[in-house]
Amino acid sequence: MLVIPIKEGENIDRALKRFKRKFLKTGTLKTLRAKKQYIKKSERLRIKKQKAVYSEIVLRDSE
Repeated sequence: MLVIPIKEGENIDRALKRFKRKFLKTGTLKTLRAKKQYIKKSERLRIKKQKAVYSEIVLRDSE
């Protein structure tokens, strides 16, 4: 559970912005979406390999 202490006289919009930033950094939404449907282990590994290949290609092209 995320706890965002609100400082004295702080605007609620600013506190909401801090909450959203912290929420995105924790990766909670990503895990919730991943758990929404079951993916076989072999499928997860295949996707992971595809991402690794893609990032390698991007790194080579940037050099």
